[in-house]
Amino acid sequence: QVTLVESGGGLVQTGGSLRLSCAASGRTGTYFIIAWFRQAPGIEREFVAAITWSGADREYADSVKGRVTISRDSAKTTVYLQMNRLNPEDTAVYYCAAKYGSPFYMRTGYEYWGQGTQVTVSS
Repeated sequence: QVTLVESGGGLVQTGGSLRLSCAASGRTGTYFIIAWFRQAPGIEREFVAAITWSGADREYADSVKGRVTISRDSAKTTVYLQMNRLNPEDTAVYYCAAKYGSPFYMRTGYEYWGQGTQVTVSS
């Protein structure tokens, strides 16, 4: 069993930055992958970024590439999502998700989910 707890959301102005955190507890290790998804009102949940627990593989959605960095601190079993140059289109609830699987399929198939953290970008 895995438990995920997100933090770090909030209100920020256009052009600002936020760092989201996802603290994972339970069984991690080899083949463990953590991702961030987001969901805005009336829009389907979408993939943002993912990282393998070793840190060797990362993947980003085209909509955030170049503005967002995913990283992990294995000592703290925490994954971070650093978001820069935020704009109102980034406003959403951001969810941390986890699974055991192949780094070739990092955008789907997540089994464990956190409760979400709200990010609001004002214009």
